[in-house]
Amino acid sequence: MPGSRGAVKILIVDDHAVLRAGLRQVLQVGLGAELREADGAEMALAVAEAFRPRLAVLDIGLPGRSGLTVIAELRALGVQVVVLSAYTEPLYAQRALQAGALGYVTKNAAPQQLLDALRAASEGRRFIEPSVAQDLALRQVSAGGALDRLTSREMEILRLLAEGSSLTEIASALSVSYKTVANTASLMRAKLGITRMADLIRLAIGMS
Repeated sequence: MPGSRGAVKILIVDDHAVLRAGLRQVLQVGLGAELREADGAEMALAVAEAFRPRLAVLDIGLPGRSGLTVIAELRALGVQVVVLSAYTEPLYAQRALQAGALGYVTKNAAPQQLLDALRAASEGRRFIEPSVAQDLALRQVSAGGALDRLTSREMEILRLLAEGSSLTEIASALSVSYKTVANTASLMRAKLGITRMADLIRLAIGMS
């Protein structure tokens, strides 16, 4: 990972020993990481103080204390947090991001998505599991706020994306340049809280 010297330090926080063992294997093979483990919130903070990890994989469903309350404290120690959760509902992802997490991946996801989330977090970028990102965007849109921020031109592009048009085809249909459509799509993703073009297309289809 860029900027690290030697193996990247990662703290695994989950109350299930079997899951921690599986994560250890994935992270050692996939990232060559130096790892520490914790089975609860207080232990996580104590280990983070001593170990000074760059990243943490955190389950928010911890016994006794919600992992959501731990995120800010880990961030205060300079730790970038990726949440690995059994909760697939977008509300949990939203709360995790609001608390300061940079990533949200469910326990149903492929290992590669967790690795991608950790790589993104190490660079200060957000990564949300695509299916959750789509549901989160739909939830925000259905609440009215995000949809209200889209211009009529952006709504037209969203409609054309839902119909299967490429950006080049949309540019031709609207008699504008490809760059104009691409820049508009980028602004739309920012307004809707979406990082990838593929997720914007899925959102457009879901709204159609």
